[in-house]
Amino acid sequence: MHALTRTVIVVSLVFMPASFALAQAPVDPSGHWEGTIHAPSMDVIFGIDLTKNSKGQLAATFAQPSEGVKALPISSVAVEGHAVRLLLKTGSGGGTFSGIVSTDGKSMSGDFITVEGGYSLPFQLTRTGDAKIEPAPKSPPIGKELEGTWNGTLEVEGKQRRLVLTMANHADGTATGTILSVDGSGVEIPIAMAQKGSSLTVDVPAVTGSFVGVLNATGTELAGTWSESAIVLPLTFRRATP
Repeated sequence: MHALTRTVIVVSLVFMPASFALAQAPVDPSGHWEGTIHAPSMDVIFGIDLTKNSKGQLAATFAQPSEGVKALPISSVAVEGHAVRLLLKTGSGGGTFSGIVSTDGKSMSGDFITVEGGYSLPFQLTRTGDAKIEPAPKSPPIGKELEGTWNGTLEVEGKQRRLVLTMANHADGTATGTILSVDGSGVEIPIAMAQKGSSLTVDVPAVTGSFVGVLNATGTELAGTWSESAIVLPLTFRRATP
């Protein structure tokens, strides 16, 4: 997905390798964090939300308002002492945020090291309140012919990005779904869906992207286009073989 590759910030985030952990009691980094990366030509504003999921494990999402990225799931979260590790992988580029949470737990600072070029950019984060984790979108029910797993390949700037689309109906009369970039984050991103006959619209709020496709007569392909900002690319999903 183009938004995941067009900026240096929406890449691979790793907050402080474990070997750099401070010998202090573990900090609870839960909350909403807002901060800035200081690049030579401009400051980049971003946000992190950390909270415990239904399994009691820390989970996080990433936001970069200038690129329309919000509530993008982060691949993994680990905390050791005052060092916090967050991993957000994408299909292109990458980098490392190495930072430490302050003693009072209100701030975090360090350096962002880019994969491409190995540039070191200072960053600061401030905890501003409780985490703002948005619930997964719930959609009207979809036809049984759309339920299940679909595989597609998106070509972005000459590189192929494998995508996995999963959709399901639920007993409460709603439907939910996710899209996963195999060559990118490797994390299932919640989607919203709307069906009209054989046409399907999929919205991905986290990256302001959408897919509009039509199911073929045999029910094996969803052919259409992926749109994101001013980019429109052809995309066909094929039903996964059981």
